[in-house]
Amino acid sequence: MSTPRTREAARAVVLDENDRILLLRYNEGGKVFWATPGGALDPGEDYQTAVRRELGEELGVADVELGPQIATRTKEHLVQGEAVQQVERYFVVRLAASRVDPARATQTDGILTWEWWTLTDLSATDQTVYPVGLTELIDRFLSGGAPDVPFAFTG
Repeated sequence: MSTPRTREAARAVVLDENDRILLLRYNEGGKVFWATPGGALDPGEDYQTAVRRELGEELGVADVELGPQIATRTKEHLVQGEAVQQVERYFVVRLAASRVDPARATQTDGILTWEWWTLTDLSATDQTVYPVGLTELIDRFLSGGAPDVPFAFTG
C-alpha cells in the first residue's frame, strides 16, 4: 500500500467583534459539513500567505492581519477522489462581520453558504463541523490567548 502524498493547507479561525466564528458549508460527494476557511498552499507559498490568499478567494476580504497560529491538524482524507495526508495550520483572524462579502469572492470552491456561529450554537449543533474540537480550541484561545505550542488535532 502506498503512502498518500502530503498536502499542506492553511486555515483561518475567523472571529468577529462578538467572538462568533465564521464557518463555510460544503457538500463533497454527498457528505455535508461545516469547516473553517482555507485551503492548500500553492507551490512556493508559505502558510501565512496562503491563508491570506484563501480569505480573499473564499470571503472577498483583503488586507487581513493574521493573529497567532493556535493549532495544527493532520488527517488522511480524500481530496477530489485522491487520498492525501493533509497537514493544516490554523491561524486566528479577527474581522468585523461587515468586512466579509462572499459576493467579492473569486474562488468559492464548492462553498454552499457561510454563517457566523456563536460558541453556544457551535457546541450544541448536531451537524458535522471540522475540525472536531473546534469549540474547545476557541474557548481556550478566548480565555487564555495563544498557546506556546499550537494544539494538535488528529481527526
